Amino acid sequence: MNTDIPYLVCSILSFIPAIIFHEVAHGYAAFRLGDPTAKNAGRLSLNPVKHVDPFGTVIMPLLLMAMNMPVFGYAKPVPYNPRYFKDPRKGDLVVGLAGPCANLVMAVFGAIVYTVVVSAVPAAAIYANDVLYYFVVMFLPMFSIINLYLMFFNLLPIPPLDGSSIFAFFLPVKYLPQYYKVQQYAFPIFMIAVILVPYVLHFNPIGLYLDVTAGNVFDFLFSFAS
Repeated sequence: MNTDIPYLVCSILSFIPAIIFHEVAHGYAAFRLGDPTAKNAGRLSLNPVKHVDPFGTVIMPLLLMAMNMPVFGYAKPVPYNPRYFKDPRKGDLVVGLAGPCANLVMAVFGAIVYTVVVSAVPAAAIYANDVLYYFVVMFLPMFSIINLYLMFFNLLPIPPLDGSSIFAFFLPVKYLPQYYKVQQYAFPIFMIAVILVPYVLHFNPIGLYLDVTAGNVFDFLFSFAS
């Protein structure tokens, strides 16, 4: 059987839940801290349409897939207002961490399901059924690795990625105004570098970073299957 179509289907079915739960986690964390902005905007919904960013959700993952690079991307950022938080800096940190934590939970869940199925179902039965085979051998590992890619990609301290909120929490207050000014320029430059650097310099720093971080965590999570 041609694996191109199952691979594409598994990629989509892995990527869409990863970005949806990532963004909903941001909004829910903000809501729990007293901010109704995301709820009022309808962004606590699991409807994918509410979260799609044309470039980050569609174009960028397809480009990376075509370039045989790790598939990651982003959804439309969930709006929130730190003014609702009792402690805006701590609230911003919690909201920033919520998305990557959601991805980690899903990656662990995928690994647990994989381990249980592989341990409980004979290999012959898995290989004899196409649906079960692709679910276990392709979808579950892909689901976990894409969530890990999304998690570690968003932990980079580059606006508007979640890592920028985490970085800002540890930055002295006197440097925050300058840091926020840089935010509007950092991400476009970063995205150009992500796409162009691997082709121009034949060097992929983001891929290496994801291999070291997401790759090693993935290897650990899937090391328990018998």
